Amino acid sequence: MAVIAHAQNAAADSGLRGRLLTAIHRVQENRARRAVYRQTVRELNALTTRDLDDLGINRSMITRLAHEAAWGSAQ
Repeated sequence: MAVIAHAQNAAADSGLRGRLLTAIHRVQENRARRAVYRQTVRELNALTTRDLDDLGINRSMITRLAHEAAWGSAQ
């Protein structure tokens, strides 16, 4: 009987622990993606209009390109 109670407690603990670790992982992943987004926006905004033209990028495209760099392209 004690073995069953111990197994149930371990399962509940690992379930809660698993959900907590998953949530922490998601927060870290989103933080990293936001950092990629901000860095991309910062670097593209630092370029001159001529440099952007050479790359085929218009200033109005910067936020979309940064979003694609961080989260991938929307399909």
